[in-house]
Amino acid sequence: MIITALDYDNSIAALEFVDRINPELTRLKVGKELFTRAGPQFVEQLQARGFDVFLDLKFHDIPNTVAGALSAAASLGVWMVNVHAAGGPRMLDAARKAIPAYTQSGGTRLIAVTVLTSMDDAELQSVGVSHTAQDQVKKLTQLSVDHGLDGVVCSAQEVSHIRSFVPSSFLTVTPGVRPAVGSVSGDDQRRTMTPQEAAQAGSDYLVIGRPITQSDNPVESLQTIQSQIAI
Repeated sequence: MIITALDYDNSIAALEFVDRINPELTRLKVGKELFTRAGPQFVEQLQARGFDVFLDLKFHDIPNTVAGALSAAASLGVWMVNVHAAGGPRMLDAARKAIPAYTQSGGTRLIAVTVLTSMDDAELQSVGVSHTAQDQVKKLTQLSVDHGLDGVVCSAQEVSHIRSFVPSSFLTVTPGVRPAVGSVSGDDQRRTMTPQEAAQAGSDYLVIGRPITQSDNPVESLQTIQSQIAI
């Protein structure tokens, strides 16, 4: 399934794009910049149009602060929200307790960011992480499993390895998914894969932004990507 990242700096442009696509083709991701500018009411506007919203705010703070923020996010009715797994066990426990467990009848999915797809081994070492990106992802994924989260955000490059030790219901959400050909402006992703490669690796949700939002025909782009990941 595709999650389209709304990489806009204002709600007017974002809604102009959203009104060109269909909720049956994609879910939507709202990140820090757009949420800070447009606020909770923007999320409500997307939901009123029938879209499931992944609120990508990557909470990372003391346990009580994260719990309060997640409770507020869940009260908005968002489909998915995330925290940084590097916040540690107590923060993850507080996060899990703040949001009722997701069920088939609904609720909010709680997932954890492992290692940002913009980072590589050298950058991890520069901030004191001696593991490779893959080893750090494994360590933080296991921490997320142990503390009852619903899934992780990781590079598609790490999904097949993650699948070898997590429960089958555990979700993998993968940014850094890029078309096999062409380029997009402002791209800062490093650990990337094509949509077809990510799907074959076992990614549950592919987060794709500019290749769709900068497309002249976003519906056609979404349909093309859907056909690629169905192969």
